[in-house]
Amino acid sequence: MKLVIKNMVSLRCKLIVRSELEKMHLHCIVVELGEVEIEEELSAAQWSTLLAGLLKFGLELMEDKKSILIEKIKGIIIEMIHYSEEPPVQNFSAFLSEKLNYDYNYLSSLFSEVKGTTIANFIIAHKIERAKELLVYNELSLTQIAEKLHYSSVAHLSNQFKKVTGLTPTFFKKMKYKRLIALEDI
Repeated sequence: MKLVIKNMVSLRCKLIVRSELEKMHLHCIVVELGEVEIEEELSAAQWSTLLAGLLKFGLELMEDKKSILIEKIKGIIIEMIHYSEEPPVQNFSAFLSEKLNYDYNYLSSLFSEVKGTTIANFIIAHKIERAKELLVYNELSLTQIAEKLHYSSVAHLSNQFKKVTGLTPTFFKKMKYKRLIALEDI
């Protein structure tokens, strides 16, 4: 049985979900960001127990098909930008369409309708948050960060960074108290 879980956006979330399923003696086949596959079918009582267990951690089981599709879109974007070592794909619309087996125009319209922002803006927000995270770690130069996040140039990254945060990457890096945003809040 496949379960879609809202706000499951980090490796820690995956551990929490796995732990909650183990408490219920359920067997995981796959635990991915936003999606879990278990061997068993859930009874109504098990569904309620799992729902309550996940809600304690800000996670939510999804039932509505449109909401599930939105969570899958978000999960793919988050996985690609925050956790994949591969560079982000050039033509994300084709990638997303192929991965979810839906026309991109439908996915884009649905996402905008439900989230109040475009997929492109959601991607930009996550790329900037990832850039902030990499700046905080102070392990990569701005040029390396631009390359890692597949920006055409440092100037492009810097302009987008300033547009989203109001700060230049250099100024952000010098700040004493850097503010990162939780992925589920983006």
